[in-house]
Amino acid sequence: MGGNQSWVTEFILVGFQLRAELEVFLFWVFSLLYIFSLLANGMILGLICLDPRLHTPMYFFLSHLAVLDMSYVSNNVPKMLANLMSQRRTISFVPCIMQTFLYLAFAATECLILVAMSYDRYVAICHPLQYAVIMSWRVCMALAVTSWSCGFILSLVHAVLLLRLPFCGPREVNHLFCEILSVLKLACADPWINQVVILAASVFVLVGPLCLMLVSYTRILLAILRIQSGEGRRKAFSTCSSHLCVVGLFFGIAMVVYMVPDSSQREEQEKRLSLFHSLFNPVLNPLIYSLRNSQVKEALRRALQKRSM
Repeated sequence: MGGNQSWVTEFILVGFQLRAELEVFLFWVFSLLYIFSLLANGMILGLICLDPRLHTPMYFFLSHLAVLDMSYVSNNVPKMLANLMSQRRTISFVPCIMQTFLYLAFAATECLILVAMSYDRYVAICHPLQYAVIMSWRVCMALAVTSWSCGFILSLVHAVLLLRLPFCGPREVNHLFCEILSVLKLACADPWINQVVILAASVFVLVGPLCLMLVSYTRILLAILRIQSGEGRRKAFSTCSSHLCVVGLFFGIAMVVYMVPDSSQREEQEKRLSLFHSLFNPVLNPLIYSLRNSQVKEALRRALQKRSM
């Protein structure tokens, strides 16, 4: 850290500033959701690892999504829960920067994993006869390693840019956790520097992957429309409907948080949306993929039958 950054050694996480009774209630609600998220994503990950019938490219990427959701929620929620039960809501400078780095890293990696999943669905629907050749395990591993590597490299670039900014006060982060936009507002630097960092985060983490997915799903839609039978179109669409739900939730919320013009009212809206993004999305993702996926439900049924025998 530079000399100017030593002026601030810790930040204060403002949070929602609710009544004590309501914060205790939210602590137990969020704790249950956090535990359920870990258990649900852990169940999906376990089923994919243990059931040979789920050893396919689609479920390979789904297992990475489950790992990301567990990591994502574990990075943000524990500190938020601790703050709900404490009046001293401080976080040291280094843990705050680490939380920002991991938040961006997991978010960027999830974006790219979702892109890989959309490519998998594109190949399955548009090139079914060549699917096994195109989506070989070598290709799947390359896509996964690239997603994780690019996600963490992009986040590292943003963290380095953030560390180069001087922080001399104020110390209050108007958020539930150390999120990059809220931390950037506390930097004692020219506004244009902050805007460059924000624009870079928006373009690399959101716009690029979203454009790639739009291309994939445009070609998927055209391929589905060319299918003659209604039953064939229904089956083709069902193979990517769960993924579309997850993509819509993830990118819809992220675009509102990062690409809507700044305002005082937006800050409170951003807190609520970030809470949904950090806590509810990791809960909903395994539910979407398990409730709407017959193969996952069958794998769960087989696992329960083996356990009861």
